[in-house]
Amino acid sequence: MSRSNRERTEQTRQALIDAGRRLFVEKGYADTATPEIVTAAGVTRGALYHHFEDKRALFRAVIAGEMQEVTKTIEASSALEDRPRDALIAGASAYFTAMAQPGRTRLLLMEAPAVLGLPATAALDAENAEASLRRGLAALMPAAGSLLEPLTSLLSAAFDRAAIAIEAGGKRRDYEQAIAALLDGLADHLRR
Repeated sequence: MSRSNRERTEQTRQALIDAGRRLFVEKGYADTATPEIVTAAGVTRGALYHHFEDKRALFRAVIAGEMQEVTKTIEASSALEDRPRDALIAGASAYFTAMAQPGRTRLLLMEAPAVLGLPATAALDAENAEASLRRGLAALMPAAGSLLEPLTSLLSAAFDRAAIAIEAGGKRRDYEQAIAALLDGLADHLRR
């Protein structure tokens, strides 16, 4: 395949992902029809099925891309800090910043579990933001041992719940302070 064919192929794929994201945010997965997606992307229905098995596969690509963007934001922010606690706090703030992207909370925390199922959504998260959280917790709490996985899962859920609350009008600063208190309390407990 020539370079221009590869570029066109990637442009078409990205146009489908962008159109899908826009419509999934606007209307929800269930109320978005494939003809709307191809029209919004400016491609044929055949192009959609060339790149994606079905609407669900396109949705999964949208979710994976959103999760990767969240992870990039977290990792860029936490990498600026030397101390594990500071990195986790910076990562928490970055998570809330990333989740403030219009439609992202709905896509990742409401639509994805409903459409892809909890196991598939959790698997995608485990490769992305949750992996960053796990590394941060391991650095902050080296004595966590077998508690590292459940602590990661529970804190990840707390982050997600906080993002939903913030989107609903909760004070972000309060949730950031609550996350810091949770992290400090866990670290103190595990040092005993």
